[in-house]
Formats: sequence, structure tokens, C-alpha cells
Amino acid sequence: MGLKYLKQFGIILFLSFVGEILHELVPLPVPASIYGIILLFLCLEWRVISVSAVKEASSFLIEIMPVMFIPAAVGLMDSWENIKNAWIPYMVITLISTFGVMAAAGKAVQFIMNWEKKNRKEGK
Repeated sequence: MGLKYLKQFGIILFLSFVGEILHELVPLPVPASIYGIILLFLCLEWRVISVSAVKEASSFLIEIMPVMFIPAAVGLMDSWENIKNAWIPYMVITLISTFGVMAAAGKAVQFIMNWEKKNRKEGK
């Protein structure tokens, strides 16, 4: 059982490593983690990797995701002296961008669902 998790983490880490390499080679301002996620998505979409090959490890990572925000929160608290004069603009920007992302994601999902429903009716 433990070896299965190790293999699944290895697959995810390998794709993350390839994302790091792409980040160094491709002159775009895209974080390495995004390259890794895109690679994982493409490997799953093109069935290079089956979902079962990373399912348990990815579920575990999603479950512990809130813990990953603790270092960032501590760093923010540690930087309070630098940001205390600008906390209101930071909060406004955070709220606007959060609701903007939620609205954009919602519209994208609605568009895709309507597009799929239309294609099913047309028999495509």
C-alpha cells in the first residue's frame, strides 16, 4: 500500500520537476507549478497517465491543502510592519480579485455546460 502512494507522489513530483525545467527554458512569466499542473492535466486528458495512477496521492494533497497556507499566513504576519499602512488597499484588491475570479470561473463553467448540452442535442 505504501509503495503505491510513493509511486503516485513520484509521478506528481516528476511532472512538477518537468514544470520547473520548462519554467527555466520557456521565456514566459508563468510559474513552474502552473507548467506542472498543465502537464499533469494533459497527461490525464491524453490518457498517458490514468486517473487511478495519481488518485490517492492527489486526494491526500487536496485534503492537506489548507495546511499549506500556514507558512504564507505566518509570513504575512511577519511582514505586518511593512504592510500596515496599506492594508485597506490590499483588502479591497483581494476582495475584488476573489469575486472576479469566482465570476469568471462561474461564467466559464456555464458556457461549457451550455456548449456540451447544445452538442448533445445536436448529436455531436
